[in-house]
Parts: sequence; structure tokens; C-alpha cells
Amino acid sequence: YLCPCLSVARVAPYRILLQTADSQIYWNVACGSSRKEITEHWDWLEANLLQTISIFDNDEDVITFVKGKISGIIAEENRLKQGEEQEEDCGKFREAELKMRRLFGMPEEEKLVNYYSCSYWKGRVPRQGWLYLSVNHLCFYSFLLGKEVTLVVQWTEVTQLEKNATLVFPESVRVSTRHTEHFFSMFLNINDTFKLMEQLATIAMRQLLDNEAFAADRSLPKPCKTLRNVSALKRYHSRYRMAFRLTQDERLDGHTDCTLWTPFAKMHVVGQLFISNNYICFNSREEDLCQLIIPLREVNMLFVDDLSRCLSSIINLYRISDFLQRTPDSSWGDTSPLSLIGHSMKEKMKEEAWNIHFSEFGRGVCMYRTSRTRDLVLNGIPERLRGELWLLFSGAQNEMATHPGYYGDLVEQAMGLCSLATEEIERDLHRSMPEHRAFQNETGIAALRRVLTAYAHRNPGIGYCQAMNIVTSVLLLYCPEEEAFWLLVALCERMLPDYYNTRVVGALVDQGVFEELTRAFLPLLYEHMQELGVISTISLSWFLTLFLSVMPFDSAVLLVDCFFYEGIKVTFQVALAVLHDNMDALLSCSDEGEAMTILGRYLDNVVNKQTVAPPIPHLHALLTSGDDPPPEIDIFELIKSSYEKFGSLRSDVIEQMRFKQRLKVIQSLEDTAKRSVVRAMMTESAFSIEELEELYCLFKSKHMTSCYWGSSSSAAERHDPSLPYLEQYRIDPAQFAQLFASLAPWVCGGHTSTLSARLFRLLDQNKDGLVNFKEFVTGLSGMYHGDMTEKLKLLYKLHLPPGRCVCVCEKVKDYRYYLRMWAKEKEPKTETIKDLPRMNQEQFIDLCKTLYNMFSEEPLEQQLYHSIATVASLLLRIGEVGKNSGSLQSEDIGDDAVLIGGGGGQRRGSVLDVDWSITFEQVLASLLTEPPLVDYFEKKRDFQNKMAAIHLSCC
Repeated sequence: YLCPCLSVARVAPYRILLQTADSQIYWNVACGSSRKEITEHWDWLEANLLQTISIFDNDEDVITFVKGKISGIIAEENRLKQGEEQEEDCGKFREAELKMRRLFGMPEEEKLVNYYSCSYWKGRVPRQGWLYLSVNHLCFYSFLLGKEVTLVVQWTEVTQLEKNATLVFPESVRVSTRHTEHFFSMFLNINDTFKLMEQLATIAMRQLLDNEAFAADRSLPKPCKTLRNVSALKRYHSRYRMAFRLTQDERLDGHTDCTLWTPFAKMHVVGQLFISNNYICFNSREEDLCQLIIPLREVNMLFVDDLSRCLSSIINLYRISDFLQRTPDSSWGDTSPLSLIGHSMKEKMKEEAWNIHFSEFGRGVCMYRTSRTRDLVLNGIPERLRGELWLLFSGAQNEMATHPGYYGDLVEQAMGLCSLATEEIERDLHRSMPEHRAFQNETGIAALRRVLTAYAHRNPGIGYCQAMNIVTSVLLLYCPEEEAFWLLVALCERMLPDYYNTRVVGALVDQGVFEELTRAFLPLLYEHMQELGVISTISLSWFLTLFLSVMPFDSAVLLVDCFFYEGIKVTFQVALAVLHDNMDALLSCSDEGEAMTILGRYLDNVVNKQTVAPPIPHLHALLTSGDDPPPEIDIFELIKSSYEKFGSLRSDVIEQMRFKQRLKVIQSLEDTAKRSVVRAMMTESAFSIEELEELYCLFKSKHMTSCYWGSSSSAAERHDPSLPYLEQYRIDPAQFAQLFASLAPWVCGGHTSTLSARLFRLLDQNKDGLVNFKEFVTGLSGMYHGDMTEKLKLLYKLHLPPGRCVCVCEKVKDYRYYLRMWAKEKEPKTETIKDLPRMNQEQFIDLCKTLYNMFSEEPLEQQLYHSIATVASLLLRIGEVGKNSGSLQSEDIGDDAVLIGGGGGQRRGSVLDVDWSITFEQVLASLLTEPPLVDYFEKKRDFQNKMAAIHLSCC
């Protein structure tokens, strides 16, 4: 039907309607503002639809076809419009990225993530401008009323990131570094901006911890629109994995609101459905009401009433994961747990309660997890079911199922290898629960060795850390070896991230979180404990071993039950409950030792009255005094009290607190490293402490820049946090040349790059193409603080060939030669001027050229040129005299060596005299005859002016 619309409403006056003979319903197919426009629509319908409609026999099929066709046209039109909008948006983004690089001097390797309009508070005056958030930097630019404001902050320098609202700074973001604070406000969406800033700062902290983060950084996609979405996607993936205890490679494909039919309650539960590449997960809107995890490997059949855009992906995911439906059991899984589990009446009752729960809620990975599940866990998991449920609640069961045979292969690869980790493991094997009979024989020790060695081989970045042996030995009491291994993986890599490494960063972070929680929940006690310094002392041992080292075993293992179900949240709750129960006694303490004794005796007497096994003493109990013990504390009452008093703790709040503390902890570790390096270099150089600190920060900044913008392979090689502090930060020749040009006291004009390359080769003692901070400062200190002899010696050595002036011929094979070399290496490395090799004529000419370039910007330039000409003439004559007298004797070179670096090369068409040579002593004596040269080399150079110029150029 073509019909004009006579309504006074603001609608199109002409419409095309579709109606079947037996229906009272009209479908609006097209509309137009004029008869001409609606006629064009009708012509299109005649050409494209009417002939096709005639083949349908059923009116309902006609309606379905037309609706589908029109919907498809609308969808395609919307897609094209979105594409145009995205292209326009992408063009603006590329323009902003180019502007960022131009304004702040960034190379093409620096990727812009997003940019925002905001105000930067400089004093009490807001400066409106643009905030650019790149992968490695926070940048701000403003140009108003002729005044320009530029700010560049490396994410690795950020010590604190906070979103707050005050009278002075309304709804602002505070970015703190070691030396200053920056405030930004008036964002269009401050929450999204702050989340992105958090994520970029987290990536930067990860880069300081391990070198793999630099390579991962380069995996970010380059298209502008995609790059902005990557950060948000990473947040979604991380929250999804954390909520359902999934592996690190799991990626969330999408989520939607839905209801779940719960057969145990005969009702629908409102919540959200999450779909990833290997799992379908559900979480109820009401906390603890219901959670469900379905691995696609467990799916045998799928019924879908409506293949919506979201759920249709399940079919494809099912096909992708089809090979996971049947995973063979590994032979390592057949081994039994090490403990001999008893079977008391209490245990039978617990097992029966769990069996009833399994029959009602299911068993295994697809079990419905409800508040009743948590109640059963808090009452203690039966020993026969402990390993199974630990594996289930931690998510380790999924990882083990998808990696059949992995543990066995690791054991075969790792056993027999010798490393620092294996040595530490062997040292601690017999310290792992020696009081338990399972580890009083070789069977238990061998199992513990295999699990720890396999994990060290799997994750060399962690390797082996103290306390891992205690936790792993407990896992082996209730699980076979392979299951214990995967539980250890879940602990170290997901549930307690960064706990078990050389710097126990994760434990230090949670120590800071615990202090903040104590201040929030127990403010009076917090103030007193801070004065005594107790919190930082107790929390490390509590968290690293999950109370296993400070509490009777039968009680501590119940906390491990709760930990695997609830996560770190329950550890904080119990720790706060322990402090709360001892508040009065702790407030009366006058020193740290007294407070530690009170807490130690309290924890010694936390008992599990339901156990029938003989008590297993632990190290802490063996060290406490023999005074009358305090009354016993039931572990179940302690757990109940922790939930009643501190059950309001939320995992997402803890993660937010962890982020804040992680910035503080890692930057504190960096400051500790700086102090250690500065102390070590005080004896190696003449720079002051302040100068060394400035040099360290500058050197570190160059190192990080080279890691950002160099190739991913070189970045991973040069940034190794496992190295000693003096060797952690290293720079390549290009970075060294930049620092040399800015800091060197000898200005050589166009010859500077040549001199820089020579100094780099001289300082690069291990010939790895990189110079560390110690080598860099050693060279710079000689130029600034050496006496005339030291400075001349450095210049002299720069013009000798790389390394020693003598090299060994390849034909030398006599063992006596190697004995002589070994004897020389054992001698003290005290170099004197007599030890320096002789300089040939070509090298001497290069030295003179360098000296001429050094004097080009000096006030007494002409006098210095005259003096060096005089000295050069004198030394040339000395070399001739030395040649005639045969001063180059065989004993100066050695029987098994030949002279290199001079030779019969040509220079400007003239043949050099290969027999001509001079010594350093002759060079020094000749220069001492010219007062202008003596004054030049004895003049003190101002290092602070150089540093001030660098700081000014960075502002």
C-alpha cells in the first residue's frame, strides 16, 4: 500500500506498508517526505523483492522474508556509517599521535594509547590542554595566552596514582613521582581515564620486574582504533580470569545478562553469562548465590532455542575445543598422596555432608558453587577430599586437564640439570616439615624434589624461592605429584602473583595492603604497631607460608582450605582477627620483641579440636618460651570471627589496594637498588653521593628508553632484573654516545662521536656490546676527577687498539703458554704507566688529531695549538731515535704474540713507518714541558653545569 499520512505528528507523510490478507497488522517498509522519494523506494521494491515474493506459497513466509531483507539493508547501512565514523575517528587519532611525537620528540616506536582534553594544575592555576597517554609516557601540552606548558613523565617513574576530590582540586587525578606531584582535572570521563592510567602504570612496573614485559609490549596491535581498545580488553580479560580462577591465556569473548535455571533450588537466578575460548561461566548478580564454570571440553550436547549474536559463538568455540573433550590421564597422576589419612567419626560426618552436597549441586569442575559450598569449606574439608577440592577451587584442575603429560615431560627434562635453583632446592629439602613422617624417608623427599625442580624448570624467572618448599610439602600430603605441581603453578602464577621470586614483591605488596587494612579497621592499634615496627615483621611470614610456619599444622591447613576457595581475602581477614583478639595485650607492649612473643604464643595455641591425628610441632612452637601457655583458641572460632568482623572485605577492593602498594613497593626497591649502587661506586669513583645519584637516574632513563624503542630482542637481553644491581642497567653505543656528548668535559666537535666509540670499546670489558653503570662511571670519573697523569693515560689508551695491544697467534697450543696466562690472571690487576703498550705512528697521529679537536673551543686555543705542535714534533723525533736504537724489544711483546693495530696500512697516500713507536712515559714527559697543556689537563671541570644543562633540555 502507498498511503499519505495525515497525522499532525512529525512523521514522514508517505509510507509503504506490508499487510497480508488474513492479518490486521501493517508492517512499515519504507517512508518518504515526498511522493518522488517514496516512488523511488517503490521502484526499488519492485525490482528487488516482488519477483522473489511470488515464489512463496505461505503469507507467513512472505512476511519473514521481507522483514529479514529490510533488516539486512538497515544493518548494512549502519555498518557503513559506523565504518565511516571509525575511519574519521582513526584519522583524528593518527593526527593526535603525530602531534604527540612532534611536541615531545618521540620516535615512531612510541605508541599513543589515548588522548584527553583536561586541565593541568600548575600551582593554583589550571592550564587547559591535552593529556597524551602513550605506552611508556604520560605527556601534557598546553598553549594559552602565549604561554606554553609541556610535561613528560615516564610511567616507570610514577610512585603513586590516585583519583580524589578536594576543594582545591575537584575530581582530579594525582600523579606522584619521587620529586613532584601533578594534578589533572576536568575530564569528560575521569573513571575511564584513570583506569587506563592504572593499567599503563602496571605495565611499567612489570617492565621493572622482568624483561619479558618489553617483548609483550611490542605485541600490541598498531591500528589506532584497536590499540585504544586493547587496554580495556586486557582489563576485562584479567577480571574474568580472576573471578573464575582461569589460566592466563584465557580471553573473554563476550558476556550478556541472563538467568540460570538452578535444579537444586527450582528457580531462575539472575546474573551474567561469560563466554571465552574454552569456558562458559555464570555468576549471579547477588554475591555468593551461585557460580558455575563449564569447560567446553565437558560439553557433550548443546541445545539452543535462539541463536543470538552472542550465543552463536558457542557452537564455534565448541568445535575449536572439541579435542579437549577426552584428555588422557597422566601416569604421574596415579601416585598417591604422601599422608596416611585417618578416618575418624568427625571425618565421616564431613564426608557425608560433602557427598550430600555433591548429589544436590554436582561434583567436579561443573559443580554449582553457592553459599552452602562456602559454609562447608569453612567447616573444614575432609582429608580424603582435600586434594580434589583444592584442585577444583584453585582452577588447577582445568590447567592439568588441558596439559596432559606436561608434568612428566618437565620432570624428565629437569632432573639431572644443575643450576642455582636446584642447589637451593637440595639445601632446603630436609628442612621441609622434617617433623612429618612423610618427609622422613626418601620417598617423600624425592617427590618434593621432583615437583620443585619441575617448577623451577617451567618458570626460570621464579626458579625457586624460600617458603615454596613448605607450601609444596603440604600440597604433597593431600595430592599426587602432578596435582601438587599444578596447585603450585596456580599459587605462584595466579593466586599469589610475584610472591615467590628473589625480591618477594607480591608479599611486600600485600604487607602494605595489610598495613592499610589495619589502619582502616584497627586505627588505634595501627598507630602503636607502627611505632614498634611489628606489622612489617609479622606479615611476611604469615602470608608467604599461609600461616603454615607460625600455626599448628592441623589448624593452618584449614586456612589453606579457605584460601583455595576465597583467595587472599581470607588471609587478610584472619590476620586482622588475630590482631583484634590480641589488641589489649599489644597496646600495652613497649617493644617489638614483646609484641612478637604475644602473637607467637597466641598462634601456637590455635588448635583444631576435631582432629584425631597427633599434633605436628612447627618451628615457631619449638622456639617459644616454656611459660604457661595462654588458653587454646579454636581455629573454627577464629575463622568465624574473621568473617563476622572483617567479612566486608571485597576482592576487587583488595586488588585496587594492591595496585597502589605495588607502585610504592617497586619504586622503593628501585630506590634501594640506587642506594646500593651509589654506595658501591663511592670507592670506585670520586663523584659525590648526589652526583652519583643524578648519574644513576640519567643512566637508568637512557637504559629504559633503549628498551622501549629498541628491538624487542635487544630489550629483553639488556634488561635483566636478576643481575646484580651494578649490572642491571646497560646501554648500547648509540645511548652511550648521547650521554658522552652531554656529559664529557672534553668537547671535540665533529670528532666527539669517534672519541665516544673508542671510549665505549675501552669500557666494554666483557665485549657484549653494552656498558653497565659501573663501567660508565669509571670512565667518566677519570675524565673529571683524575689528575693529569690519569687523564693522559685514559686518552692514550683510547687510541690503542681495542683490548690489549698484543694478541695470541692461533697456532699457539703449548700448555706452558696457558700456564703463563693463568699465572698472570692470578696476579693483582694494578696497572702502572710502565704496563701500557707502546703506541705506533698511526695511533699517535690519531691522538694528535683528538687533541687538536679538544682545544677548538678553548679560550687559549692558539696557545694550546702551538704547544701540541711542539710536543708532536718532539715525540716524532723521539720515535725516530727509539727506532734506531731498537727500543721495541722482543721481551716487550712476548714470544707467543705479534703486534697488532699499526702495521703497513696507508694514510693519505703515504706509507707509515712500521718500526716507529713511543711509550706513554715519553708522551707524559713531553706534555709536561708545555705549561698551557699542563694547565688544560689540571683544570677542574664543572660537572654540575653539565647536569643542569641536561635537566634544562628535558624541561
